Amino acid sequence: MKKKKKAKGRITIEDYIKAVKKADRDNELSQSAGWKRTTEIHKNKKAYDRKRDKKDLEKG
Repeated sequence: MKKKKKAKGRITIEDYIKAVKKADRDNELSQSAGWKRTTEIHKNKKAYDRKRDKKDLEKG
């Protein structure tokens, strides 16, 4: 069974992007006032949403 060689001391592009995103998110959270949810998922407005459509019908 062969063992995979592990690159030591090399930072890949994926690692760099991941680190920048994490730092940016931490910076954003530290600058915001109060509590902010970290697991919020962006909802697509074009996607079908029965609850939102029902709410819109009741309003108008």
